[in-house]
Amino acid sequence: MITPDYCSTMARYGWWQNESLVTAADGLSPEDRAMDRGAFFGGISDTLNHLLWADMIWMSRFDGGEAPKGAISDSKTTIPDWPMFKAKRAEVNARILTWADTLTATELEGELAWFAMSLGRELSKPKVLCIAHMFNHATHHRGQIHAMLTAAGARPDDTDLIILPKDERWL
Repeated sequence: MITPDYCSTMARYGWWQNESLVTAADGLSPEDRAMDRGAFFGGISDTLNHLLWADMIWMSRFDGGEAPKGAISDSKTTIPDWPMFKAKRAEVNARILTWADTLTATELEGELAWFAMSLGRELSKPKVLCIAHMFNHATHHRGQIHAMLTAAGARPDDTDLIILPKDERWL
């Protein structure tokens, strides 16, 4: 299904796209970032926070590191302070890339088990499915954020994976 190279590519793509969205959102006022724009998680800030929360919860399952506080219902307010959010987003981008760059094919095998608070029960799924889900989930919400930013007059980068720039930060 997926390979370590796929994970590294998607981690680089995610970093690039997250950085693009945060940079575009940085040009908006706090009120414009906070405005409810009808997305599933509300507005730009809320959806960015949900995405950060989700990346952190999945990474805690994959690498055993820090998990975010609260449940999915709290994810919109993971880090409400904009400068602190930007710093944490950059930290988590690096965490995902470091993890992806050290994966081996053997580590992709088997099941991942965790307690899903949103369902109130234990789940167990193939690791590759969980990893693909994390990257797919992020792409989904980044698409929502991109649309909201564009509607607000901001100009994030194009989103095409095939134009992922070669950048020393992601090599």
